[in-house]
Amino acid sequence: MKKLAVLAILAIFVLGACYTQTHTVGAGPQTGETTEVRQWFVLYGLIPLTEADSQEMAAGATDYEIVTEMNLIDVVIGMFTGVVTVQPMTVTVTR
Repeated sequence: MKKLAVLAILAIFVLGACYTQTHTVGAGPQTGETTEVRQWFVLYGLIPLTEADSQEMAAGATDYEIVTEMNLIDVVIGMFTGVVTVQPMTVTVTR
């Protein structure tokens, strides 16, 4: 029973950090082609180190979808880089 409680608490911490924001431009994705970029932030998200330009990632398309998320991979990476306050976030553009 104790192991189950520990696993439940661990799952809450790991999965609680995952979130997704979705934006649809125009009619949404038409071809299914995706481009993915990892953004990096310092001071736990206050200062961006890199930027993802969604219009550049869309490669001239007028109908696409932008998904900005902190997924499980970002959380795992952040567990190691968080020591120096650096956190990643993934931006995906689907044309």
